[in-house]
Amino acid sequence: MTYDWIGSFTKKGIPRRLTHLPSCLTPLASYTDSSDDETSPRDKQQTNSKGISDFCVKNIKQVEFGRREIEIAEQEMTALISLRKRAQGEKPLSGAKIVGCTHITAQTGVLIETLCALGAQCRWCACNIYSTQNEVAAALAESGVAVFAWKGESEDDFWWCIDRCVNANSGWQANMILDDGGDLTHWVYKKYPNIYKKIRGIVEESVTGVHRLYQLSKAGKLCVPAMNVNDSVTKQKFDNLYCCRESILDGLKRSTDVMFGGKQVVVCGYGEVGKGCSAALKALGAIVHVTEIDPICALQACMEGFRVVKLNEVIRQMDVVITCTGNKNVVTREHLDRMKNGCIVCNMGHSNTEIDVSSLRMPDLTWERIRSQVDHVIWPDGKRIVLLAEGRLLNLSCSTIPTFVLSITATTEALALIELYNAPEGRYKQDVYLLPKKMDEYVASLHLPAFDAHLTELTDEQAKYLGLNKNGPFKPNYYR
Repeated sequence: MTYDWIGSFTKKGIPRRLTHLPSCLTPLASYTDSSDDETSPRDKQQTNSKGISDFCVKNIKQVEFGRREIEIAEQEMTALISLRKRAQGEKPLSGAKIVGCTHITAQTGVLIETLCALGAQCRWCACNIYSTQNEVAAALAESGVAVFAWKGESEDDFWWCIDRCVNANSGWQANMILDDGGDLTHWVYKKYPNIYKKIRGIVEESVTGVHRLYQLSKAGKLCVPAMNVNDSVTKQKFDNLYCCRESILDGLKRSTDVMFGGKQVVVCGYGEVGKGCSAALKALGAIVHVTEIDPICALQACMEGFRVVKLNEVIRQMDVVITCTGNKNVVTREHLDRMKNGCIVCNMGHSNTEIDVSSLRMPDLTWERIRSQVDHVIWPDGKRIVLLAEGRLLNLSCSTIPTFVLSITATTEALALIELYNAPEGRYKQDVYLLPKKMDEYVASLHLPAFDAHLTELTDEQAKYLGLNKNGPFKPNYYR
């Protein structure tokens, strides 16, 4: 068997231009890669196999790939599937019309299909312009979910998708919101006040979104009950800490191919996300520094052996800069100007506000796309930094995150939606609430069989001694 590309090498072994590659050597693009078709999904007329066109995805023909992705995710999301099987007969979300704005991944697909199995109608859009898995969006659209999302949306596309989810042509009107970051909630609040006033509950899963909810509450503008699942123990410890401990490395390795042993790294913020990132990089042999505003978190970092510094003090020596504060302008143009050549800059917080990327879009700097979600930003003197995902969330833009962790988060969100939707009038007022600890513990218990874990049971005497119910909850509501 011969190939004509073999002749492109001379007798001296010097390569000439290759005009043909066999299929076994051509690079395989991701299903979510949009390079094969640059036509905006907004300009396409697509229908699913049932003739429904109330969706906007990259390519509805990717249904089979998306269905396989969702089926694979289900294998690691056994607790959520168990909840689906236990509750689908009762249909606790019957009549619920949920509008969601989250990352659209295979794991989210399992959550959405669970909500539908429990009786809900769903419309969905993406909370991040880079994190959508196009094939999963196609599979959801085929199943009848009104999905408006694709990988690589523009800023205008992002808000258009949110609006299409909320402002349904059919007269469909949401009565529940599941949000990740608060953009959907604020869009409904500002653009559709009549819908906002009729919402029965909001479930928010991110630090940023929860902060925005508390701002609304403080200003007296939160007129519906909201559930803060970000600060539930199952979300904080598992999604924020354990998930980021693994996904930070996945995102960095896939996008840069850099070895981190001996590298100087600064992690801005030592909350649960920062703790996970710092632990992972330390385990690889990186020399990790931490910046913090909170003395308690700073002391925790010190006790784990990290040096707590001000960013200005160390910025010139750093090989990698990671933000995870949920704040804005953590890394400014002044910091970026002082970075060494080749410094990797990325964000693990929800929003793209932590790194001042807009200050890099100036005539004096040159942008060079290296690969998907990886840019070199080049200074006039030739210095360049490596910017990942244009300052947006690294792990979901440049890689994926562990399915099992997302099972915990998704189960928590499903229970929060069920609780708010079915709560008797007066149980929840127009305020922000934490998920009841009993539900937190229930979520954890659903996931223990995956480890063949066996809980010890209190005796009556022990329960009386501790002042606890034998069946829980075992922690007070303020425990985190």
